[in-house]
Amino acid sequence: MAKATYVKVRLESEAGTGYRYYAKRSSRAEYKIRKKKYDPWALNEETGKKGMHVFFVEKKMPPSKKN
Repeated sequence: MAKATYVKVRLESEAGTGYRYYAKRSSRAEYKIRKKKYDPWALNEETGKKGMHVFFVEKKMPPSKKN
């Protein structure tokens, strides 16, 4: 049985706050991840307070630093 391979991906907030999460997904998947998660920097328009659930979309990981 073949072992599944996973890649690390960065999930960025659609609210434009720059907040991000990191997750793993299958490297064979032909789709991008889009999850609704908590963003502590997003401004809630109804209450005027910080923190609300917004959608996060998958972005490309930055290149790793080589020594």
